[in-house]
Amino acid sequence: MAKGFTDEDDALLTELGVEVEVKKQLSRTPREERIIAGFEELLRFADEHGRPPQHGEDRDIFERLYAVRLDQIRQLQECRDLLGPLDEHGLLTDTPPPSASDSDDLDDDALLAELGVEVARSPLTELKHVRSTAEKKAADEVGNREKCEDFATFKPLFEQVQKELDSGLRETRPFEMKAEIEKGRFFIVSGQKAYVADKGETITNEQGRTDARLRVIFDNGTESNMLMRSLQRALNKDDAGRRITDPSAGPLFSDQTIDGDEASGTIYVLRSKSDHPLVAENRDLVHKIGVTNMSVEKRIAGAHLQPTFLMANVEVVATYELYNINRTKLENLIHRIFEPARLEIEIMDRFGRPVIPREWFLAPIFAIKDAVERIKDGTISGYVYDPKQARLVSVS
Repeated sequence: MAKGFTDEDDALLTELGVEVEVKKQLSRTPREERIIAGFEELLRFADEHGRPPQHGEDRDIFERLYAVRLDQIRQLQECRDLLGPLDEHGLLTDTPPPSASDSDDLDDDALLAELGVEVARSPLTELKHVRSTAEKKAADEVGNREKCEDFATFKPLFEQVQKELDSGLRETRPFEMKAEIEKGRFFIVSGQKAYVADKGETITNEQGRTDARLRVIFDNGTESNMLMRSLQRALNKDDAGRRITDPSAGPLFSDQTIDGDEASGTIYVLRSKSDHPLVAENRDLVHKIGVTNMSVEKRIAGAHLQPTFLMANVEVVATYELYNINRTKLENLIHRIFEPARLEIEIMDRFGRPVIPREWFLAPIFAIKDAVERIKDGTISGYVYDPKQARLVSVS
């Protein structure tokens, strides 16, 4: 009987034609389970595409990652022995002679990282005060820093990146692969922002892997000329290691699109035609600011039947097309800016129930347009909306 099911459950499933599978419990180490999980992703890729993942600049970044993982698996005899029975697509048949030097210098976690498999440590088995050779090496390489004599050149870059993080133009996400380490990119490692100011020529190390010498500037005014693989190991070892994304490619708000831009919605600013006394007395100041992934015309259709539109028709005051940006986060950002001017109003819906809409604000249109422009240029984090002055003011 399948675990978690009663006899009645199994009988019902049988009646429905659903086979109840009883899985045999295999005795595998956690390390083997993680290697198998990584290989199953390669099998799914082969299922979908009818071929193994391949290298090449014209390939999708994830396919290239899978291709690297498959190369590593093919080189390691222990992996081929473990995964052979699962290899329904023959992914392991094109196997180069195994090279002992490829794995001899890697501990278990480093080996799994090379295979692209996330390492999850158990708090019951982890030795709190004992570090592997690879971990010590990575820590030493990251810690080998010196004062950055021209830090004044880089300080404005770190300040701008922080503003763009605050405004949503950049985000942080888990570090995934070495190919992300390029000149001009930002990372978070050991709790500090790191900027790759320069990247030297690509070299091949003793294990036959590509590498390059970097100049990495840290936001505490230090720098290091570490190797690219050293930074990779440090980011993989750091549970909080992150990649700071580049600013969204293409315009955030524009009437023109650029090849490769992905439309992600529209910001709209509306003026209500409601005869509610509070609205009527402040007609030119009361604005709804929202974001939609459909056409604005379709979004406001039937506005007079919807409490969110104050049960009245509306006039479109301004729209801004969004490209390559999370529209929900952007909407939340704009609403936070104008929170001091949020309109407190209660409307009765069609059934006589009270509703309090949350997207209406007592703010002039020029202040809203000013906020949009400052979001575009990344300076919005330095401003707040002052209802008394009816404009954005600098926090400084």
